[in-house]
Amino acid sequence: MAWQIPPPAINDPVYLNHRRWMRSALELAQAAGDAGEVPVGAVVVDAVGKLIAAGENRRERDKDPTAHAEIIAIRAAGQALQNWHLNNCTLYVTLEPCPMCAGAIVLARLGLLVYGADDPKTGAIRTVANIPESACSNHRLPVLAGIMESACRVQLQSWFKQRCR
Repeated sequence: MAWQIPPPAINDPVYLNHRRWMRSALELAQAAGDAGEVPVGAVVVDAVGKLIAAGENRRERDKDPTAHAEIIAIRAAGQALQNWHLNNCTLYVTLEPCPMCAGAIVLARLGLLVYGADDPKTGAIRTVANIPESACSNHRLPVLAGIMESACRVQLQSWFKQRCR
């Protein structure tokens, strides 16, 4: 299993900061959902806590199967830093990354992954598979799961319920 960070205390300043960035990712997810995309949002924050990149699902709009929120945010972060090594960055994403995104996260050598809801169908961090801990991974990634999990899960479930009516 990817190296799991124990959940912090609710009033811990680090935890509050994680919640702040996850709220930003949730806002992007909402925008994606409003545009007809599966509502997933992602932000990349640098070592000093500055937002350097953001992404939301754009597969339908871009007609691109790789246009997941995480991929868009990672690409933008690399461009912003002019470096594909994102060792000192944190990626916040509302849903556990799929195999493609988990691979990109490992290859980008992100310093920390923080995500909201587990993905029981394609989660590749801990739920279905564990790409960061697999033999093919060249980077061990600290992971903090479950930040604002309920809000992330409810947002996704509500969107799918509306689509299936």
